[in-house]
Amino acid sequence: MAYNLEEQEQLENLKAFWNRYGNFIVTLVTVIALSIAGWRAWGWYQERQAAQAAAVYETLREAAEERDVDRVRAAAGQLFDEYGGTVYGPMAALVAASAYVEAGDPKAAKMPLQWAIENAEDERFRHTARLRLASILLDEGAYDEGLKTLDVESPGTFLGLYEDRRGDLLTAAGRYDEARAAYDRALAALGPNAALRSVVRLKRDALGGAPA
Repeated sequence: MAYNLEEQEQLENLKAFWNRYGNFIVTLVTVIALSIAGWRAWGWYQERQAAQAAAVYETLREAAEERDVDRVRAAAGQLFDEYGGTVYGPMAALVAASAYVEAGDPKAAKMPLQWAIENAEDERFRHTARLRLASILLDEGAYDEGLKTLDVESPGTFLGLYEDRRGDLLTAAGRYDEARAAYDRALAALGPNAALRSVVRLKRDALGGAPA
């Protein structure tokens, strides 16, 4: 097939371009293709992990309802070890801790709560775990440890709950002036229609003294 001079010049330019940039183009296309494949594989892996974690979590929840502590412990351990990076990890921690408390073993509840404090990505799980752990320490008489558990910089919307629990610990420790101040802060943080507000008010009034 014959080519005219213009076509031959275009072919020569194309060959020169490909000789210069061909390897780079092939490499770039390969990288993009591998990236897309990797992204799809990662998405599939995450979906598979979530589905498996959900199944184990359901087993844990059923075991907790049946108060089968051994099954709770086994399911929770599997979730922590294999699916701790999913949302079901901290959810399992809270369910397991409640199951242990209901079974009369609050000490066993400390481990999953501490796990949630250290590993949960969602701060709501971390705050909830701290509050529950502080309650266990209050019942144990470990007031200083409980106060330390509540020592966080920014509890955000949990401030009222933190200050209420702090007030409980300080009252139990006989530090009444500090407890009054904590309850006052709790009342200031809680909304006017908050369910907890009336309870905090009762505890605050029981300590006497004028509000800060």
